[in-house]
Amino acid sequence: MSNDASPARPVVLVAPDKFRGSLSAPEVVQAARAGAQEAGWDVVDMPMADGGEGMLDAFGGANRTSTVTGPLGTPVRAQWRLGEDDGLAIIESAAASGLVLAGGKEGNDPMGATSAGTGELIAQAVLAGARRVVVGLGGSAMSDGGRGAVEAVLAGLDGDRPADRGVELLAACDVQTPFVEAAQVFGPQKGADAGQVVELTGRLFAQQGDYVERFGVDVSQTAGAGAAGGLGGGVLVLGGALVPGLRLVADQVGLEEAVGRADAIVTGEGALDAESFNGKVVGGVVDAAEPYGIPVVVVAGVLREDAPAARLAGLRVVDLSATYGAAASWNDTAACVRRAVAEQLRALR
Repeated sequence: MSNDASPARPVVLVAPDKFRGSLSAPEVVQAARAGAQEAGWDVVDMPMADGGEGMLDAFGGANRTSTVTGPLGTPVRAQWRLGEDDGLAIIESAAASGLVLAGGKEGNDPMGATSAGTGELIAQAVLAGARRVVVGLGGSAMSDGGRGAVEAVLAGLDGDRPADRGVELLAACDVQTPFVEAAQVFGPQKGADAGQVVELTGRLFAQQGDYVERFGVDVSQTAGAGAAGGLGGGVLVLGGALVPGLRLVADQVGLEEAVGRADAIVTGEGALDAESFNGKVVGGVVDAAEPYGIPVVVVAGVLREDAPAARLAGLRVVDLSATYGAAASWNDTAACVRRAVAEQLRALR
């Protein structure tokens, strides 16, 4: 009888972002896990996000649903999360005030869209016992400077801000847009024409002054206050702070610790481009892995021409569209991810 123990299986950390329009981050993890196991690897799952849609997934998924004011004023059912043990609430502005809820840019009313629903969720989280509320600012429909959210929070908390009740409010933000530039930068994506952008910008200037007069908060002094149509500024008015979304998620889920225990890493997103290395998931995971010198597999639906060659050097990049065809990459993304991960990790055994 042999005393030889079976050799330990190598461990791969799977830490991707979503593939927008195709797979959520947990779905990418599921597909990559299947490929890794086929190749003989043990898997550590870690779906990631950088502050936009997908925040809930990164923190374990929604466990509550509330009816709130949608971006166009009609009620919507918004999912959110509250940790019973840690008192951490996770809210996505996209779930309550999202452009998708408004029917995309074609169906949106860029002049009337409101952030009120996001504010209602913040107030509900505080009333439900949250001690820390994190708001993801991506995917919004509005350019209201956060006014709807501010008024909704104050109404829901009898004039209090979360900080007045001992609750920390943070907004996950991955842009540096100044408050008054929110409409100029994001308005066209939300359906605003040139004239509406000018009008919305004028409103933001007026709102900026109103925030100083009413609350003593000058949102012009903080980069990123223009995120989510100025909702970033609204969070500041409510006594909150803006933090880089990727750093917030990475700290919460323990990315650094997990990287240190892995023999390889798989990350990825739908389109790999220059922005992927500018405060986004792929760049953050690659940076975390660099000190350990472990191999990193980056799986992307498509590799854009502007993806920085210097950052790609040394990475095992798989362009699913180029490798398996655009149709398969888009229509059968999970199978392509599974196959790509299996092939890459077999090569690393």
